[in-house]
Amino acid sequence: MPATAPAKRDARFIVTCIGVGLLAGLLSGLFGVGGGTVIVPFLVLMLGFDQRLAAGTSLAAIVPTAAIGVISYAIYDSVAWIPALLLAAGAVVGAQIGTWMLPRVPLTVLRWAFIGFLAAVIVSLFIVIPSRDAELSLTWLTGIALVALGVATGILSGLIGVGGGIVVVPALMLLFGTSDLVAKGTSLLMMIPTALSGTIGNVRRRNVDLFAAAVIGVAACTTTALGAWIATLVDPLAGNILFAAYLVVIAVQMGVRAVKDRRA
Repeated sequence: MPATAPAKRDARFIVTCIGVGLLAGLLSGLFGVGGGTVIVPFLVLMLGFDQRLAAGTSLAAIVPTAAIGVISYAIYDSVAWIPALLLAAGAVVGAQIGTWMLPRVPLTVLRWAFIGFLAAVIVSLFIVIPSRDAELSLTWLTGIALVALGVATGILSGLIGVGGGIVVVPALMLLFGTSDLVAKGTSLLMMIPTALSGTIGNVRRRNVDLFAAAVIGVAACTTTALGAWIATLVDPLAGNILFAAYLVVIAVQMGVRAVKDRRA
């Protein structure tokens, strides 16, 4: 059954979408993430979207946002093009596995496990500081590992709705030794085919508000480049601290959701 969009498309609706887009775009450019962790809760709490419609609208808005982010990072030669495509290929497959597993795995257990993963990543961000000169060397072994990372990311996305950047950015820095800027630019490129594929499916199921997605996406495009520029100005340690703070917010959100699900 398709989700229903809020009926009123007044000035408040448009202004809220613009504000959400501006914030999501800034975070997307700064951290190399999609911005769904901002878009989804704001659409639900402020505009009355149901969770499914908010997620579909967020995914559609990510497409132009990520595209501008990729261009912004490419200017600084901070996009690993082939690794991003390998990640995307794995993520598309993993998302299908995740959606198949969704009714078969307890979500509360998954959320607490992912919170534990985020806690480990947050600690490691203060221990491993990436070098701005580090590059992602592509070999057969790293290629297979990137596809596997993409599959794992897609599974998590299909199961609990987390964006790929939350997993891919720290994984590229900590496991592959990539610089923070390359990790963010590569993450944004990986999101584009994945988000396009998901959006096509959501349009068919009428689980996306294209008007809201367009307003949010256009607004986000105006601040994504700013976020990417700020990322180049802060040193890697400061960037890790900011990203760790962002992950803390995500972990708290998921913890609250897990507690609510347990009480329900």
